Order: sequence, then structure tokens, then C-alpha cells
Amino acid sequence: MSRTADRLKTTPLHPEFGVEVHDVDLRDVTADRMYPAIRALFERHSLLLFAEQHLDDREHLAFGRLFGPIEDRSNTRMDGKPRISYGVSNETEDGGVCDEDDLRLLGLKANMLWHTDSTFLPTPALANVLQARVVPLKGGATEFVSTRAGFRALEPAMQQRLRGMTFRHRYSHSRARIDPDLAKLDLFTMWPDTEWRAVWRNPATGAEAVYVASHAFAASDMDEDEGQTFIDDLIERMTGPSHVYAHHWRPGNVLVWDERATLHRGTSWPYDQARTLVSCCISAGEGDGLSTMRP
Repeated sequence: MSRTADRLKTTPLHPEFGVEVHDVDLRDVTADRMYPAIRALFERHSLLLFAEQHLDDREHLAFGRLFGPIEDRSNTRMDGKPRISYGVSNETEDGGVCDEDDLRLLGLKANMLWHTDSTFLPTPALANVLQARVVPLKGGATEFVSTRAGFRALEPAMQQRLRGMTFRHRYSHSRARIDPDLAKLDLFTMWPDTEWRAVWRNPATGAEAVYVASHAFAASDMDEDEGQTFIDDLIERMTGPSHVYAHHWRPGNVLVWDERATLHRGTSWPYDQARTLVSCCISAGEGDGLSTMRP
């Protein structure tokens, strides 16, 4: 598998993680053609960039399905059919943009907290496939850090402590940090709290990563305030400026990242300018180490 990965031309995005993959049209990728090499790069580098893609929704979903089942956050309240998410957008149906105090834009501002997608779901995410459709003239970058590199940098005693810990996650918790009314929306309250181990070991490589998010509100064997402080301090340790890769979007850029081994956040832009990124998350399965994450 590693020999196959070596056939793809790549350049590093950051000294600790991430590569740009060259000369690949994602519409041509199949389970047997190029995907095994892409998956090997994903397992090794955690963040992949593909430029000049311009996928439509069907093509986007087809590529995402190669990694596993497409996540459906409808919780059976809609038709239950996985679809591309247009949630990372401030554009309105009439071609305008949201007001700055609109709850939809406040939701995007909540994404500016360091987070991992879907830790609040009964089945968390393995990966996100995010594509730029419309980008502002300035700002609006997405920043990433490797929680695998972050784990390696911790002292051995802290590594061992984390291996025995769990974190509790709640979607509305991260939204309440931005606006209490936002946190009350049905979208953010429909899921019960989840609990996951604090370290996710990659079964393909053996590498360990801290598994945490802005949705995490409690740590095992601590009261809630102590646990929140512990979580905030841990995230701060891993997200220093030297550890951050900032991706400045261009239309047609596609990023694929390992939700088990990264944190990411959005950054601000002039909110009178449109910005639309479209995505699909892929749910983790037993082969991705999911069973080892349950307390």
C-alpha cells in the first residue's frame, strides 16, 4: 500500500502533517484506481489537498463514499438520505448574504473554535471532504493542527494519563460559547451526550492522537469546571502558531482530513462577501478503530 502511495506526486503542506496531491482528478478515482494510494496518504499524513477539482454534488459524494458511509445528521427527522452539506456558507437563497447577527452566521462563528467534526454523534466521523465553491476576496482561511503531532509532543506521563481518560461531548456546548440562543436550536440539541476515549490509535499505522473538540465539556474523574479547564489547556498546548497549517481557499480546492488525528477551525472574513464551502463527512467504522474508542 505504501508503494502505491509513492506513485502519487506530493508536496508537504506543513512540517508536521499534510500533503498536496498533484495530478489527480478526483472524478477518476475508484475503489481500485488511485483510492488505495490516496487512503495510504490519508492514514500517514492526516490532511490532503487536491487543487482544481470543481466537483458537482454527485461527484463529491461518490469520492467521499470510497472512505465509508456518508454521514447523515438528520436523525431521521428528514428523509434520511445523505447529501452534500451547504452549512459552511453565508449565502442566502436570494443571492445575498446573511446579516452578521443571523443565527446561521453565528453558527459559522462557532466553527472558529478548534474542533473535530461529529464527536457529538453516536458514530463519529472518520473524514471530511470539503470543497470551495465561492471564496471571499480576503480572509476565510481554515486552520488545522495535527493532534497526532500534539500527542507526540506531550510528556510521557501526560500521554499515559490521556490513554486512561475519556471526554464527554455535546453539540450545543460549543454553540453556547458563541451565543446562548444559538445553542437552543433543535439542530444542536437533538443528540444525546457522547463519551469517547481521549486517545485514538490509528489501526493502520499504530500512531496515537488526542481526540478532543470544542464540543468536549467534561473529562473523566474531574468535576465539570476542572474538566473544562483541562480540555481548554490541552487544546491550547496543541494549537500554538508553529503547529498550525492555514489553508487559504481557491475555488475548486478540495481538502480531505482525518477527523481522528486533527483539529481545525474557520477564520473570519468580511461578512458582506460570500463564502461557500460544501462538504460531506464520512462515518468511522470498526476498521477505523471505532470500537477501541468506546469506554
